[in-house]
Amino acid sequence: MSDVWNTKYGKRRVRNEPATLEDAIFAAQGMTDDLEGQVEIASMLIDLPREEVKAALTRKAPLRLTSSRIAATSADGQKRAVLVERRPVRRMITPVPVRSRTA
Repeated sequence: MSDVWNTKYGKRRVRNEPATLEDAIFAAQGMTDDLEGQVEIASMLIDLPREEVKAALTRKAPLRLTSSRIAATSADGQKRAVLVERRPVRRMITPVPVRSRTA
């Protein structure tokens, strides 16, 4: 596909931005928890040497998910990843005034 093409609404352009090292590391962390696997995946995604990717990966904090992952099995026996998110409750708690009894 070319960078500019004609549609019935006029010319359209596509901006092509190559992936950054941070993008590749984020994608690799989402695929595996193994450090060496993450280095391999990220280096293949952006064509950088493994040493450079490993140095950047060790500087970066590990990916922490706020939700938990649960592996579920479907009816035909295939495993699927199910993402369960916990939503915080945002209720306003107002103090109840204490009434004193005076006789």
